[in-house]
Amino acid sequence: MKRIAVFVLLVVSSVAWPISANARRENRSIGENGHEARKAAKQQRKTVNRNARKQRKAMKKNQKAQRKAARQQQRRGQ
Repeated sequence: MKRIAVFVLLVVSSVAWPISANARRENRSIGENGHEARKAAKQQRKTVNRNARKQRKAMKKNQKAQRKAARQQQRRGQ
């Protein structure tokens, strides 16, 4: 009888343990979610700024190539 009771208790506790772990993970406090949101927003800003910087650099390089081609064309025309 004691063995059955211990076995039932073991089964119940093994089922209840993952449920409580999931509940703790889902019920985060507002502060933690706010921290994660700020962190994600900062990462997003960094990505946007990095892409904008690459785009500006590419535009400047393209404009420089166009000016150089225009100068060479002008020299050939003389």
